[in-house]
Amino acid sequence: MNVDELVRDSLREQADEQPPAGAGLADRVLALRRRRRARRFVSVAAATVAVVAVAVVVPRLDSGGTTDVRPADVTEPTRITAHPDQSPPRDLIAAGRTALAAYYATTVVPQSADRAVSTRTYWLLNPTTQKYVKTTKWSWVAVAPGLRTAAVLEQNLPVRRIGLLDLASGEVKRWIPVEQAVGGLAFSPDGRELVATAYNANPDLRVKSEGGTGGWDANIEQSYRTGFYVFDVASGSGSWSEVKAGTDMNDPTAFLNSRQDFAFSHDGRRIWSGLPSEPGYQFYDRQGGKVGPPAGEKYLSWFVDAGLSPDGKKLAGDFAGKKYKTSSWIVDPRTGKNLVETHGQQLLAWAGDSTLVAWDIGPDGNEYHQRLVLVTLDSDKVVPLSDFRATKDDTLGRWTPIFADR
Repeated sequence: MNVDELVRDSLREQADEQPPAGAGLADRVLALRRRRRARRFVSVAAATVAVVAVAVVVPRLDSGGTTDVRPADVTEPTRITAHPDQSPPRDLIAAGRTALAAYYATTVVPQSADRAVSTRTYWLLNPTTQKYVKTTKWSWVAVAPGLRTAAVLEQNLPVRRIGLLDLASGEVKRWIPVEQAVGGLAFSPDGRELVATAYNANPDLRVKSEGGTGGWDANIEQSYRTGFYVFDVASGSGSWSEVKAGTDMNDPTAFLNSRQDFAFSHDGRRIWSGLPSEPGYQFYDRQGGKVGPPAGEKYLSWFVDAGLSPDGKKLAGDFAGKKYKTSSWIVDPRTGKNLVETHGQQLLAWAGDSTLVAWDIGPDGNEYHQRLVLVTLDSDKVVPLSDFRATKDDTLGRWTPIFADR
């Protein structure tokens, strides 16, 4: 199927009459998104600026079969590489400045009668073959801008070294040892730095669900997070900052998810993490001291991956579901006011200043049956990028995307 056919098909889908949304759709979608975000918190701010070097100069990915498509109200062509017949994807998916750098699926592995660990199976983009390669070797993967290098952690978190993986060869080129064991990683927007979240126990521990349902829940009895490292990727040198959880019941940092990783702010100057209670985030300086949010990030939603637009003038917001059955708000980062409602159940990454990659549902109206799409602000056009995910949360077909600038 070529791109012209994709666009025509997407327009037909939008023209088809869809059944009305069932009662409580917004609440169910928000609950679903928060559950997923709580157990996988990945960098919200990591795909926002120009591609630069990671240890060496990183060339831009040549996407090969790229096609220029002009959605409505876009003055510059958007480069799209789509595979709407693939889920999980086998071949490169990309749009504009962003690409699906990797994806993963989770499996809960019991350790005892009442304890288990949530483990990830990753599929990493090989920039040479432009195909996704399966691996069970890593417990955590963060992909740098340029799609050539990934930072990886071995199994059995937390661990005491960080690997810098060459995505083309699949070989670790260098290890960075750490004194404080770490369990999460995120690159800075320019790819020159790496923040590593330290834990004194496995943040992916699961406990038996209460009520005899047979399921597994995240361990919320206590937080094992202890602080963060900031490393210069080229030299491997870094600094350690202890960050203690709050003890005052009025301090939102007293309540953390079992995994609550740190990431870089949009400008790369501050470190931040999401919080499960208001205001939903906490920013820190490089020494671990609490600071206020930088300009443009006061109104961010920690569970919305896309964050600020590349030009810093728009902020990806929460679920809307008003004008469209599934849609999200674009927010004014200065005032917090809703600017426009756009297609997309969940906004994942900015492809340009007016285009985003999002999860969205199909004509069947099933809110758990999503595919990757490209949406354009102030436009009804939606371009499918992948096929639909599985609907059940306990299958490897329910994959989670990781995006990075290409």
